[in-house]
Amino acid sequence: MKTLTDTTVLSNFAAVGRLDLLQQLFGRIFISNEVFEEVADGRDEGYDFYAAVDEQIYPFNQQGWIELVSMAGDEELRYYHSLPRRLGKGEASCLAIARHRGWIFLSDDRLARETARTWQIALSGTLGVLVQAVKRGLLAAEAGDQLLQEMIERGYRSPYSTLRLLLDDRG
Repeated sequence: MKTLTDTTVLSNFAAVGRLDLLQQLFGRIFISNEVFEEVADGRDEGYDFYAAVDEQIYPFNQQGWIELVSMAGDEELRYYHSLPRRLGKGEASCLAIARHRGWIFLSDDRLARETARTWQIALSGTLGVLVQAVKRGLLAAEAGDQLLQEMIERGYRSPYSTLRLLLDDRG
């Protein structure tokens, strides 16, 4: 199944230099043109870690594994315009695309996650990605906790300070 991410999850992994975990877990991931614009704005505002995202975007890099996708068709546009304005354009476009196409959506945004649940969109976020990386042996639990701490230090507002509870609860 295809996976679409908003800026929040992408930012957390880029900020700690571990975009590779997204690639290892999902292969190709997709970002909407609106998310791409948010990334470009962030880079312009001095968030240099976004340069690593740019380097992985196909078609700008022929070997890139982050692929741009646009909303297409009336149904996706209707979904997009039905969403509350307080949702960012990146989250709204991802929700519209994921709902219509049946894709997995990665987000840490509270309102976007609530909407995804209401619309029955398959959903994960930064914590879920870290947990899967540990479960699949891409990271030791301690390394996952260290990455989580680095993300928190860089501004990620995580409801957990360790992955241990999530790993224990989910097997």
